[in-house]
Amino acid sequence: MKITETCIDCLLSRVKFECSLCHANPSLTEATITGCRRVMNEIRSAPLSHPQIASLIHRRAYELLGNPDPFAELKRQGNRQAIEVCEEVRNDLLTFRDYVLASIIGNTFDYGVKGHVVEENFSVFFKREFARGLTVDQTDKIAPLCSRVVYLSDNCGEIVFDRLLVEYLKGQGSYVTLAVKEAPILNDATLQDARDLRLDIIADQLTTTGGGAEIGISREIIPDNLQQAISRCTIIIAKGMANFESLSEMDNLPPVAYLLAAKCKPVADELGVPMGSMIAMLRS
Repeated sequence: MKITETCIDCLLSRVKFECSLCHANPSLTEATITGCRRVMNEIRSAPLSHPQIASLIHRRAYELLGNPDPFAELKRQGNRQAIEVCEEVRNDLLTFRDYVLASIIGNTFDYGVKGHVVEENFSVFFKREFARGLTVDQTDKIAPLCSRVVYLSDNCGEIVFDRLLVEYLKGQGSYVTLAVKEAPILNDATLQDARDLRLDIIADQLTTTGGGAEIGISREIIPDNLQQAISRCTIIIAKGMANFESLSEMDNLPPVAYLLAAKCKPVADELGVPMGSMIAMLRS
């Protein structure tokens, strides 16, 4: 996917949200937004994907704000909420479809996306969305391919539900390589977040997507162990919109299962679904 005017508006709105998280005064907020807009004008015509452009914008915002992790407290809060809900619902998850749906509902832990709100009462929200189910459900095609999985994670909060799905896959005999972010960017899960949840013990291999603070995934910067895992896997499970936006630009991949909530109109339009839809889609 390429960047649109709607995407630019959303990106700069998220920069403003980051300023508020850092308690920036009005002059610093204005300087940060101006600096990020300047970067946007410089790179918007470059042959870059939306996640690559967004990564450059947010890294510049962090530099100007003097804060390498504005979302730190929201990440902790999201994990706490998710752990509480997991304890409530995990005994109700019985099938592969159930675990996939739970992990996709977890994908709604995404702060600062214009037009999207992280529900304060996540327990009520989870149960409502679980009853509503998947808008696109290709789990019956995805499940047989999961003998050797590369699992590209996305957000904190969400990663708690990812842990349930990884545990399920392991119980079915899957070999799972889990990739998280190398450095803090937005509220994406990092190595420390994964280790805090013992995913380094649950998954067969824990690695990063490389590149430091980088949204989505880029072939040019992924570490060797992830590259090798992709070359050997039977399927990539790609969580969230940024991984969808990244991988949909790539050729010569193994089958990809996109598991995401369509939280913005450009992604929803690309998928041909209404905003808010829960998607489990296989790209063969």
